[in-house]
Amino acid sequence: MKRVGIVGLGNMGRGMALTLLRGGFRVMGADASAETRTRLEAEGIPTVVPPAALCGEVEIIILSLPNAEIVEAVIAGPGGLLETARPGLIVVDTTTSDPAVTRRLAARFAERGVAMIDAPVSGGPKAAHAGTMTMVMGGEAEAIARAEPVLAAMTGTRVHVGDIGAGHVAKLINNLLCAAHLLTGAEAVRIAQAAGVDPARMLEGLNAGSGRSGVTQVNFPTWILSGAFNSGFTMQLMRKDVRLAAKLVAELGLDLPMASEAAGLWAGSASSIADGEDFNRIVELVLGPQSESVS
Repeated sequence: MKRVGIVGLGNMGRGMALTLLRGGFRVMGADASAETRTRLEAEGIPTVVPPAALCGEVEIIILSLPNAEIVEAVIAGPGGLLETARPGLIVVDTTTSDPAVTRRLAARFAERGVAMIDAPVSGGPKAAHAGTMTMVMGGEAEAIARAEPVLAAMTGTRVHVGDIGAGHVAKLINNLLCAAHLLTGAEAVRIAQAAGVDPARMLEGLNAGSGRSGVTQVNFPTWILSGAFNSGFTMQLMRKDVRLAAKLVAELGLDLPMASEAAGLWAGSASSIADGEDFNRIVELVLGPQSESVS
């Protein structure tokens, strides 16, 4: 399996495409933006319009798109992948998406002999470019085994968590925890400030103990205490993910007060933190806009 198509050549998709190209794969791309297509072609990756044109050229198609609505349009909309996909093709959706939509689309692909894997990723653009992303996967073991050479070239860690849709469930849980940890981490920093303890030293102590998390170990030192706020992941995208997680909780009939509180705070932040801002800016709900200098 050496011919790979990537639909969505933004921060993540571009990194995946360039990683696979370095790995010796023949990579083709598709993106709605002519400017983005031109950039990728200059970097050695030919592009096509529309995405369905990839079906006759590659053995595996990777989707890296903003949301479930766009995924569904690319797959099932007019001129979508379903119209031209041939038996044996594998479609891997790395989007953080709605598990219900994923299962519905996978069933339609199965009718055409096409396997779908939901495989959302973590690590951000830097990991996409380095091929060190973490991937949680849902789908049939046989399809995942067939796709393994491509997936291994793109990632550092892969975990098969269950049937189709399970990958998206796991990723929504992951992002809900990250969203909550940013808020509780900001409260921890606020406590330290009020008590006259240096936040950076306090976090160093937390990270040596049981209170640590990915947020205290990575987000705070890299993007928050430094004032950089340039992770490459926006408030709009994280609000979408938290919204999907809250929807899943409601569909399951669960009463989860901590999840509900975090979701409410993220939704309410739209009035004070713009969609295009870095998602780590959520700490400003606790620390205020002076958070660039919390250290």
